[in-house]
Amino acid sequence: MTTILAQIQDRLRKRAAYRRTVTELRNMPLATAIDLDLYPGDAEKIAARAVYGG
Repeated sequence: MTTILAQIQDRLRKRAAYRRTVTELRNMPLATAIDLDLYPGDAEKIAARAVYGG
């Protein structure tokens, strides 16, 4: 039972980190995004890679 709870907690933590990362990327000033060579439209893809790997 503890393993299932630990897995659920881990997934919830990762999901929260994903949402925070997407929000930060979307709210980043355009000049900063350009300097970092990031396209704000790719926020979900970038966040998923950062949080979940791959």
